[in-house]
Amino acid sequence: MGLIEMFRYNEWANTELFEACRSLTDEQLDYIGSGVSGSVRELLMHIAGGQRTDILRTMGRQHEGELARDSRWPGIDAVIEEAVLTSRELVDGARQLHQHEEVDLPYQGKVYRYPRHFFFIAAIEHSAEHRTEVKVALNQIGVSTPDLDGWFYAAAQGYGEEAIAKDEPSTAV
Repeated sequence: MGLIEMFRYNEWANTELFEACRSLTDEQLDYIGSGVSGSVRELLMHIAGGQRTDILRTMGRQHEGELARDSRWPGIDAVIEEAVLTSRELVDGARQLHQHEEVDLPYQGKVYRYPRHFFFIAAIEHSAEHRTEVKVALNQIGVSTPDLDGWFYAAAQGYGEEAIAKDEPSTAV
């Protein structure tokens, strides 16, 4: 359940951030902030494409044309669509994950064995790291970004409603 919830958070955080980027200008999308690893445009494609790569890796595949930093820009709508789709696929994949599953992943003429759950760990960390970079870059140019703290996710999910203590007498009439 915990892993599934983490990917539900990931889906929410990606949606919040990517939607906040929908109205950015080309100049803002091309901005490379201090201390970040690429332009906002590159990072958005890298997040969505990285999720697709990790999904493929859970099946022993990779590098099948998914978005990368140097991909041709398909437009913000297509990047958002891929981020939302892959975020949902990660939630579904986490639901179907079984302990001790392994994946053989071919790479440069050799085959490497990984526990399947590793690719989910890689995906969650990768997205979080690069969402932070996008937020840093946008902050440097004065563009406000959504607060992706877990407490905002909890509120969006309806978690944290006030509870009535079990030992308090009911005041219902």
